Amino acid sequence: MKIALLSDIHANLPALEAAFAHIEKQKPDAVYCLGDLIGYNTWPNEVIREIRARKIATLAGNHDLKVLNLKAVNVNELQESGKNYAYHIVGKQERNYLLTLPAHIRLEFKLNDDTLNILLVHGSPRSVDEYVLEDTEETYVLQLMEEAQADILCVGHSHKPYHRIIQAASGSPKHIINTGSIGKPKDNNPFGGYVMLELSEAKSGISNENIKVDFLRFEYDVEKAAQAIEQSPLPNEFADRLRKAY
Repeated sequence: MKIALLSDIHANLPALEAAFAHIEKQKPDAVYCLGDLIGYNTWPNEVIREIRARKIATLAGNHDLKVLNLKAVNVNELQESGKNYAYHIVGKQERNYLLTLPAHIRLEFKLNDDTLNILLVHGSPRSVDEYVLEDTEETYVLQLMEEAQADILCVGHSHKPYHRIIQAASGSPKHIINTGSIGKPKDNNPFGGYVMLELSEAKSGISNENIKVDFLRFEYDVEKAAQAIEQSPLPNEFADRLRKAY
């Protein structure tokens, strides 16, 4: 079973289009998105439409929820400048979609006589705004996963990809996977990134050998996205962050 996990597109349509082309070559069995479809870039509506057209199960990210108290307006009439511009240009239908997205997705697999529980969240099982980082205290991460009854916890939000394995007291390894970001990486690599999670048959209990995590990167037209920012009311700093991935 091959599962593509993507997150933090942030209205970057050139990156998303390149991501889809790259993902299709990997031939995954399923694709999930961990949220933050909007914010920072100029194509929120187009990104949402692309996700919906492919019927990709998607979570609500913290940026997606920022449209809660904002009204959509005609872009030609919009006087708002600064970062809030990114949320005001989201259309009515697209806002309704964002505000009905789930907070998490749980996947349960039966591998022979063993059950593997995977929890997909944007920030953490407790909050869409909470970061679960590569160096988050181990005891705390285990507590989160025990509360959530998760063997594998997949997160986004930080835009920094990692795969961390923690040995639980029960003897079963716990895996935490951060997908990185499709449209706004923050690891000094401007290429977009996502994760391919592959599960294989458990012959004698679930172990690290049954779980394969690949971090895949792809090129896209960063300049097109950066220049679109510079030609909009969005802060030019957002363009610089795209180019330098910070």
